[in-house]
Amino acid sequence: MSENLEQSFVKQLQENQNIIHKICRLYTNGDDAHKDLFQEITIQLWKAFPKFRGDSKFSTWAYRVALNTAITLYRKTKRSINTIEFEGRQHFLNDVEYDYEEEEQLKLMYKAVYQLNDIEKALIFMYLEDKDYHEIAETLGISEVNARVKMNRIKGKLKKILNPLGI
Repeated sequence: MSENLEQSFVKQLQENQNIIHKICRLYTNGDDAHKDLFQEITIQLWKAFPKFRGDSKFSTWAYRVALNTAITLYRKTKRSINTIEFEGRQHFLNDVEYDYEEEEQLKLMYKAVYQLNDIEKALIFMYLEDKDYHEIAETLGISEVNARVKMNRIKGKLKKILNPLGI
């Protein structure tokens, strides 16, 4: 591959790596699994990059590749890999201005999101990232109307899960 293509890829990946990290957080339970998934997504992005036409933003394209990779690997390894729960690990955090209530709410929110199916996880993730329905629909390969309908159903599911917990 040409050096310009490689430089372009590295620049785009650096600018958008948080997208990949967030997707990894949704589909893994632990640092090693997170790193493995991040690496696999990066490899898939690199393999597909020469075919990236620029019809959409790089971030939209990266979401799609990353989500497809994560969902594919998640389904393959779901039954065979034991992971460590986030709550079961020791964390060394600085107590300065740390909001424990927010941390607990995030844990509960992730626990609720883990109960959703793969497409619902992707949709709620993008919604929480303030992506508009057009970009969500384009990334997931569904219509904008379908994205809105699914989002409303997900909100209802999450309310049922979170309301008994007082959230």
